[in-house]
Amino acid sequence: MQTRPRRYHHGDLRAALLARAEETLREKGAAALSLRELARDLYVSHAAPSRHFKDRQALLDALALVGYERMTAVMLASQEDVGESCRKRLEAMVRAYVGFCLDNAELLDLMCSIKHDPQASAALLEATGRWSELIERLVAEGQRQGEVREGPVARVGVPVFATLHGYADLAATGMLTAELAEGGLDDVIAFILRGCAPDTRA
Repeated sequence: MQTRPRRYHHGDLRAALLARAEETLREKGAAALSLRELARDLYVSHAAPSRHFKDRQALLDALALVGYERMTAVMLASQEDVGESCRKRLEAMVRAYVGFCLDNAELLDLMCSIKHDPQASAALLEATGRWSELIERLVAEGQRQGEVREGPVARVGVPVFATLHGYADLAATGMLTAELAEGGLDDVIAFILRGCAPDTRA
């Protein structure tokens, strides 16, 4: 359902621009985003958005940054009240990440594309690494607890990143059948946990 533009009255124009930009992204896609159209939607002058974003690229950069910050917050929140078990914490984090991706498919697509832009800000590039750092930290804790196989944290973590992001992308873009989407995440979690398990061979 298309969201009706809201008249901007007062307060934080930058926040209002980002909120409306995200609505437009969901409704029409990134190609429809422009500072002029956002100004029209919020009933402010065409010059007003330029006080906060010098150009369209700066707007996209800021919108992607919001996405990464929100995703990191969701993943951190998933660790509350799940206990100390690395397996349970990893499962909670995986479900939180996939849930975010499914709820924010258009934003996720922008996030993944904009981080490779040569003009991406330092703040955005820093934010892109935070979610993977959370998983690496969890892997390291699991190794200390004996729940995760030994080895360089980055090498243990890469298959987790690849599997998790690959499944989330397939699910968010509708590439999975309804049957696979329904039970697929449980299979992905089991696959990740098996891959992280300590080597029990003599």
